[in-house]
Amino acid sequence: MSFARARFTRLNADLSPGPSLEVQYNPTEFTFNKTVQYAEIGIPGLDMPVQQFVRGGAETVSLDLFFDTTEFGMGDDAGMKPVTLLTDQFYQLIRIDPTLKAPPICLFSWGDEGFPGSNLRRGDTQLREHGFRCLVENVTQKFTLFSPRGVPLRATLTVKLREYQTLTDLVAATEEQVVLIEEGVTLDEVANRAFNDPGRWREIAEFNNIDDPLALTPGSILNLPG
Repeated sequence: MSFARARFTRLNADLSPGPSLEVQYNPTEFTFNKTVQYAEIGIPGLDMPVQQFVRGGAETVSLDLFFDTTEFGMGDDAGMKPVTLLTDQFYQLIRIDPTLKAPPICLFSWGDEGFPGSNLRRGDTQLREHGFRCLVENVTQKFTLFSPRGVPLRATLTVKLREYQTLTDLVAATEEQVVLIEEGVTLDEVANRAFNDPGRWREIAEFNNIDDPLALTPGSILNLPG
């Protein structure tokens, strides 16, 4: 049985796939972190400030990559290989690409299904299908084993990736309009505000799978058809 390897694919300027690097050993874990920014709007007399959404933050992924070349020898064996033959390839992902004048854009992927975020439709997330398009933000190299001659043979690279989306991707993801339902608001009022046509309330109900248009929950969000 063959096992899928995690890999980093360098993307070309048009975001088409370029050369790939497979990790020597699949990571035992990787961590996703996504934040959003809120501003606190203070109103005199209230117990706490109002939370005002400002913007979303880029998602990050952190993981450790393990490398080992002791199988080729550890002493003065003729076949001994320094582990830097492997680690330098990954370290290159944070170096400036002369063509791009910046570090390369990458795709971190592992397997062909079930990648975190792949089950969420566009509009719910800025994520992906089978991988995480990213920039390599940080690489920390830790060498933990050396030959008697000082040749590094084992290393762990701690890598932090930052989500990358083009402006076109970001604009396309916001094309679906949403509205927040206020207390006492009805669907015909929503249709009138959005389309200047209260008669389109049925279209909104069908688009959001609403069975009872009179039973709207205050604070809920409706998607508006295009």
